[in-house]
Amino acid sequence: MKSNVGSVDRIIRILVGVVLIALAVTNVIGWWGWLGLIPLITGLVGFCPLYPMLGLNTCPLKKRQ
Repeated sequence: MKSNVGSVDRIIRILVGVVLIALAVTNVIGWWGWLGLIPLITGLVGFCPLYPMLGLNTCPLKKRQ
């Protein structure tokens, strides 16, 4: 599994995931806040399964020497 999520994208995903889960735990929002697990996991792992289907990649290319 090749990483396809860049560092800024990863930080945003982790923050959004943590905020949604925290709001779900405190009953500020409904059950759908648990969907924050998706961006949290993809941010921690560094791979988004939807990106290849859409042809996206936010991970910077490594230069060959």
